[in-house]
Amino acid sequence: MALLQDLIQQIDDPALKERILQETNKLLKQKKFGLVFEEHLPECTPLYDVPIRVGSKVALKTGYVSDIYTVMKIDGDDVICDRRETHEQKTFRLDEIVAIAEFGEPIYPTLKPIDTVENAPDSGLWHTLIEADNYHALQLLEYLYAEKVDCIYIDPPYNTGAKDWKYNNDYVDGSDAYRHSKWLSMMEKRLKIAKRLLNPKDSIMIVTIDEKEYLHLGCLLEELFPDARIQMISTMINPAIVARAGEFGRSGEYIFFVYFGEASPQRVKINREWVSDRGRTHTGNIRWDLLKRSGTGATRKDSPGGFYPIYINPENGKIEKVGEPLPDGVSEAPQIEGLYCLLPIRNDGSEGRWQWSTTTLLDGLKEGRVKVGGDNRRGFTVYRLARAEYAKVVNGEFEISGRGVNNEIIVEDIDTEYVLAVPGDIWKTASHDSTQYGSRLLGSIFGEKRFTFPKSVYAVMDCLYFCTAYKPDALIVDFFAGSGTTLHAVNLLNAMDKGNRRCIMVTNNEVSDEEQKQLTRSGFKPGDETWENLGIAHNVTWPRTVCTIKGIDISGNPLSGDYGTYHDRYLPDEEVNGKYKKVKMADTPQLAEMKMADGFPANVAFFKLSFLDKTSVALGRQFRELLPVLWMKGGAVGKCPALENDDLPNMLILPQNQMAVLVDEIYYSEFDAELSQHPEIQTVFIVTDSETAYRSMIRTYDGKDCYQLYRDYLDNFRINTGR
Repeated sequence: MALLQDLIQQIDDPALKERILQETNKLLKQKKFGLVFEEHLPECTPLYDVPIRVGSKVALKTGYVSDIYTVMKIDGDDVICDRRETHEQKTFRLDEIVAIAEFGEPIYPTLKPIDTVENAPDSGLWHTLIEADNYHALQLLEYLYAEKVDCIYIDPPYNTGAKDWKYNNDYVDGSDAYRHSKWLSMMEKRLKIAKRLLNPKDSIMIVTIDEKEYLHLGCLLEELFPDARIQMISTMINPAIVARAGEFGRSGEYIFFVYFGEASPQRVKINREWVSDRGRTHTGNIRWDLLKRSGTGATRKDSPGGFYPIYINPENGKIEKVGEPLPDGVSEAPQIEGLYCLLPIRNDGSEGRWQWSTTTLLDGLKEGRVKVGGDNRRGFTVYRLARAEYAKVVNGEFEISGRGVNNEIIVEDIDTEYVLAVPGDIWKTASHDSTQYGSRLLGSIFGEKRFTFPKSVYAVMDCLYFCTAYKPDALIVDFFAGSGTTLHAVNLLNAMDKGNRRCIMVTNNEVSDEEQKQLTRSGFKPGDETWENLGIAHNVTWPRTVCTIKGIDISGNPLSGDYGTYHDRYLPDEEVNGKYKKVKMADTPQLAEMKMADGFPANVAFFKLSFLDKTSVALGRQFRELLPVLWMKGGAVGKCPALENDDLPNMLILPQNQMAVLVDEIYYSEFDAELSQHPEIQTVFIVTDSETAYRSMIRTYDGKDCYQLYRDYLDNFRINTGR
């Protein structure tokens, strides 16, 4: 294609050359392989709290957000607008229209505080919930945490055709011939930014989906993340099975795990329901397998050196001698008086083979990796401890409590109900029932149905547990937060293992299709308080967050029940390189009950994404509005600071937030002196227009994260235009 374009440049006829270039450029955009879907009108976002001025792009609150007008004149409450497509001029009332942002335009986001819940005043850990269109929220998060996120968990709309999501502020239903294409367009834009959030050296993205889009999603993930390892898990979420006319009943869905860098699922302590015991021999907590091979390659001819006698003392089961492999054609071993001669004879009477050579067997006996079962009357069976199982003992995961007659390892017989393992790719565990631990759990909080198809809190927690078991300080992001299950799961996981994981959730504040119709009939419009109070962020996500942290229902009554499903997991012990303590959670008094009414020692700040005027930012007129953004960029440590009055301070020294801001650079000497008194401060913001002055001021701040305001902020969103 490059050669073709070089040749085109040699064409003398300018019109012909331009025409051919246009056609070849179209060819460049076509894919030979991979997922192909239609281009659609760019997404637009209504900005209800942005003031409308002459020149603003607006749309009707009750119309299509992609039907765009430009404000020509404002006369009191009347606004004269020019329609983009037809240039028809119309007059609307100011409360009928809303400012909009189109995909690809430079935006300058900030966070407007709405509410907080503080149930751990002595903790510096603060989670955040952001009410926003998640595309623009992701742009902000990229500025805040590019390549710093450990885990992204998202449960995007499944595109079932039941009006469960919007494109350009309009619900997409099953009659839309392009609903799959719109869904892919929506997901592609968001996943591209999500990729830039994740730590490329060690992070995991988790995406749940059902059969409607799993094929498209899988192809999209492969295309967007060619360097990642991708695995799809099948999971049962409804044991009752939902009947479907003309089809098999539905009981499960799928989870994609996308592994970046060195990331992988962790081996953790889980209930034995995760791991099948069939066909395997278990004694205690480590698995002993048969020494006699079964399955393929199990005959004598497959490994002649594996056909040899083992001589066992019939009185005590001790292996007294290991014979040499029998010569080809010889089927009977020499007998030794007083000993039982055992050959690898298969159940059908044919000659089999041992899994180990004689040398390996003798080494295994020395290490304690061989044991004998049965007796002289029933016959003896020899078992081996595989290298991976033996490693669990060597690594200290199990304590040796003794040795058997053949020097075999005897481990302390503890918690046989649980196993330390990485689960398989088909999950069938009772605690993932979305009806019992999703819908009914929400029902116990709200006393009514406010959200359809919430995930089981344990299903989400397990996903996060497998990915962050040994990352107790992980940063976890969910930009399709829905009912808020992810933060609930993070709080539960932190309580389980005393972790300090931080969660950022993003959700819009949409009402359902039916609620939208009812509100419109009642004369309400998007942006009205009544309308906004019924949106998902205000009516579901935030109250659920508050209630689960405080341990109360929506009426203030204590929640009933407990989180008993996971009491008996071991706690990771960082003192011994992530190996497991011999301490159960049930033995830890402060966590023994884990009643829902006890809530969680957690803090959360609730924000709404808002947008700033770049000129006002550059002039330093919106420092107050940007302070929550600076707080989050500094790691969201401690309660979000706020200015007590309208006067801007010369500097902010905030050791409780581990951050400091020099607002007026002429006070640098005083600022530097104050900073030297607080080594705990890790993030420094300097307000200055001079790059030279900025570099000079931070020259002694090695090891701290330093940023030049407002250049750092403005450049980020200007450069990212069009992404």
